[in-house]
Amino acid sequence: MDFLYHQLSEKDKEDIKKQVQGILDSFSKKLSEIKEDIKDEGIEREECTRKEKSSKIPQGEFSRKKMFENAPNKNEDSIIAEKKKW
Repeated sequence: MDFLYHQLSEKDKEDIKKQVQGILDSFSKKLSEIKEDIKDEGIEREECTRKEKSSKIPQGEFSRKKMFENAPNKNEDSIIAEKKKW
């Protein structure tokens, strides 16, 4: 896959910088044209706190027992997974 990589000359680097700056300037200009008439009216509620529903222990195919049965590496209370391999 060496054909995907090639050295850039200083002129190419400068051209890319100019293109990026042009894109940023154009984007910034478009953002400044957006009207800010959006009002934050918020959500009015009768009560300030949310009532928690009772939780149910998952059953069937989503149970903790099934999850641990399918895990290749585990200890008593945790699934052991690889970190940063992908």
